[in-house]
Amino acid sequence: MTTCLCDAFYADVAQATVEVLEFLGCDIELPDGQTCCGQPAFNGGDWANSRKVVRHTAKVFAGDKPIIVPSGSCAAMLFHGAPLEFEKEADLPVIQALANRTWELLDFIVNGLGITDWPGSFPAKMTVHRSCHLRGSNSGAAITTLLESIEGLDLEPIEEVEQCCGFGGTFSVSFPNISKTMGELKIENLTACKPDVIAAADMGCMMHFGGMMDKQGNTTKRQHIAQVLRDSLKNAGKL
Repeated sequence: MTTCLCDAFYADVAQATVEVLEFLGCDIELPDGQTCCGQPAFNGGDWANSRKVVRHTAKVFAGDKPIIVPSGSCAAMLFHGAPLEFEKEADLPVIQALANRTWELLDFIVNGLGITDWPGSFPAKMTVHRSCHLRGSNSGAAITTLLESIEGLDLEPIEEVEQCCGFGGTFSVSFPNISKTMGELKIENLTACKPDVIAAADMGCMMHFGGMMDKQGNTTKRQHIAQVLRDSLKNAGKL
């Protein structure tokens, strides 16, 4: 599932996800007709319209194959949010089946495929933003496992690692001043050690604090974890 943000802003993240999974021997399908996971309406309390989107997603991704999502928040919407809003709906079994097949990318690589050592090279100092939605899976630990195994990559700890970036979907629209202050704190923590790269597994977070960094004139490179994995393979001559 390429997600709305890949489609609109981060096409290379989708490309990197495909390249990484194909490197691991996966056969990739990109179903036509996929749209949103339903999270914006869900977060805004409009569950009736969110359920319409989720039903469409269940139809588009019908079958029994794993659904891999390069976004902690979109993945969490499908495996947690969707079953929650369908608790009293007749088609809950269909939605629960969808949820049971949904994986966040890094969780799938480490805990689905059993890959714990990444054969790449990435000579850089890096900090990682652990987005709130990664708490619903084993993705946070999976990210650390993979990045620490990459040759040359110096993964630096940050203060207040569990602190939200301030985006929170509709939260940033409803409470822009609080959102901005939270974002500034997150940027301060992510850049304190002067990293070469800031990485994340959620494009919403990347868009939020990345936009704020641009306004600050901070040119520190930002990458999705999928791009880091893909580029490390290229650096090692494996792609």
